[in-house]
Amino acid sequence: MQFRDLKAQYSALKPEIDAGIEAVINSSAFILGKPVAELETRLAEYVGRKHCVSCGNGTDALQLSLMIWGVGPGDAVFTSDFTYFASAGSTSILGGTPVLVDIDLNTFNMSPDALEAQIQRVLREGKLNPKAIVPVDLFGQPADYDRILPIAEKYGLKVLEDAAQGFGGYIRGKRACSFGDLSATSFFPAKPLGCYGDGGAVFTDDDEIDARLRSLRAQGKSPADKYDNREIGMNSRLDSLQAAILLPKLRAFIDYELDAVNRAADWYTARLKDRVVTPTVLPGFLSSWAQYTVLLEDKASRDAAQSRLKARGIPSMIYYPRGLHQQEAYQWMGLEDSMYPNTLEASRRCLSLPMHPYLKEEDVEMICGALLSL
Repeated sequence: MQFRDLKAQYSALKPEIDAGIEAVINSSAFILGKPVAELETRLAEYVGRKHCVSCGNGTDALQLSLMIWGVGPGDAVFTSDFTYFASAGSTSILGGTPVLVDIDLNTFNMSPDALEAQIQRVLREGKLNPKAIVPVDLFGQPADYDRILPIAEKYGLKVLEDAAQGFGGYIRGKRACSFGDLSATSFFPAKPLGCYGDGGAVFTDDDEIDARLRSLRAQGKSPADKYDNREIGMNSRLDSLQAAILLPKLRAFIDYELDAVNRAADWYTARLKDRVVTPTVLPGFLSSWAQYTVLLEDKASRDAAQSRLKARGIPSMIYYPRGLHQQEAYQWMGLEDSMYPNTLEASRRCLSLPMHPYLKEEDVEMICGALLSL
């Protein structure tokens, strides 16, 4: 059994994927070829943004976005403590300071109350300039933008949606990658929409930002002369082969895969809801189920459940075994565990189960049986 079965997906889409790869090879346009432009257009249309600018990976998508706003030394950028390192590291690499925010244990997403408390703390201390918020659409569900966006407006902060795991989710029909001032996503293979390598994208409705992102992803070059660099940028372009792979995957994602993962989530929840804490999807929200993550009673119960699954050949993952404030790179901040009670609770109790569009109900039945067996 696969945790995310990319082989089953390839088998279903093989003729289209192979044809796309062959067309790119025959064209020899391997960088920023025709499939890249087509993919950017289709992605922008799907999420409801005016522009999509693809790039090398999801981390670069975050960094490029923060570069647009000039994030640097002395700037505070607020993001979740319970997430992949890039959500904070993209600020650090620019010299800014990530301010880590505890989560809502029900959704695993940034707690709006904890966010406002951290903003007020930074303002009181007066050492950093609050600049932006990076909410994370963790495990496929959009963050609580109904509450986060008004907080950002209240304090004059930009919002960068980290939708690396959230692509395809929505709030009352408004798609992930359309919230905030800028949005970023990842096409890492295990993401809801993944390629066969690294890839990412930034979404914007602003024509000038679109043009600047296209410059920054290519070393800051002038639109008219690639040897006239106007500012310091990056080398971060999505190659044509990855775009050709993503085009049929995007079609399948829209046509049936998003429905399929929600059906699989329903199978899990029906079997597990009375025995473990199953994921909460807020009213009016839809998750794209990058992960299906449950909470066991405590760490010992979680570890025992994972061992039972492993013994039966069933893969599972712990996302995440520690908060960002506990990682060595941020020990210099001296952040106390008491600031992040929900992050600590989640890291002790969480377990992610196999989840993908090609999961069968009998597979879910077997997984749940192994998880709950004593």
